[in-house]
Amino acid sequence: MNLSSEPCNITDWLRLEATVKASVYMVTFSFATIITAIIIAIVSQNSKLKQEVRYILLCHHLLCISSYCGLGVVYQGMRALLANVPVLMCWVVFGVQLCVGEGILFTLTLMVVNTYLVICWPLKSLSCVDLLKYRILVGTWVLIIFKNVCLFLIEGTSFTQVAILKSQPLCPVILNGIPARAIGLVFLFLPLSIILVSYYLIYQEGKRSGHFSRSNIKARKTVLIHLVQMGLHVIPTLIFIGLGKMCGVFYFVLNLVLFGVFAFAQCFNPLVYGLWNRELQSRISHWLDCQLSCGHTINSRGPV
Repeated sequence: MNLSSEPCNITDWLRLEATVKASVYMVTFSFATIITAIIIAIVSQNSKLKQEVRYILLCHHLLCISSYCGLGVVYQGMRALLANVPVLMCWVVFGVQLCVGEGILFTLTLMVVNTYLVICWPLKSLSCVDLLKYRILVGTWVLIIFKNVCLFLIEGTSFTQVAILKSQPLCPVILNGIPARAIGLVFLFLPLSIILVSYYLIYQEGKRSGHFSRSNIKARKTVLIHLVQMGLHVIPTLIFIGLGKMCGVFYFVLNLVLFGVFAFAQCFNPLVYGLWNRELQSRISHWLDCQLSCGHTINSRGPV
């Protein structure tokens, strides 16, 4: 397959698109990484929080978000700067970013399922979840990596060895075939279905236990915010997968608009799933006071 036969990949439009995306990724990476670092610092300094599954999953989820945005800077930066790197390197960077992106959704699914088990099965879930938490995480990553490696091998059969090692000014379109898009939809709808079913069961449990309690109202607000946040993730992704990569000004503008919505959701994920947490809210002020007091103590000592 001749890589240069795709005129979409060498136009100024695609370079402009890559420049915009790299800039947006840089902003989201900076913001998400700062909030992620604060949350991980709070959790790591508290022995109680470190033992809880929900905070382990939360830190894992936030690390996936920061890594995804950072890899987006690298991939789109190579395209924007016309780095002229081998196609294989483009595949590796894009493949790792794709795995991390799916890790965001799957970790979010595990967080919701864990919440459901704690609320609806409080006695039976503790020992089971503590026993299987790391095995489930490892199994999830094995499944994601295996799926993406298979997809790359399937699409790679249409490329010659020379074409794979050949350098390209703009990284070519990857995983745009029908099998890749169909499997991508399956891997999107499967965790999304689990999340929606879990939230429905949580809602039913809250309705049964009492409609007007303060904690119940707070929980319903949290579920609503999470659903809106997931909509900002899922709707752009569905349109991306459904349309695939196309040429033209309309698709260029639509692509950037959808990407902006998706990046906005990624940027505020640490706030929605992290600092919206009541226990973290109560600890962050204490953590900030400790950091400020430590810094004041060091500065007051003066030079040694």
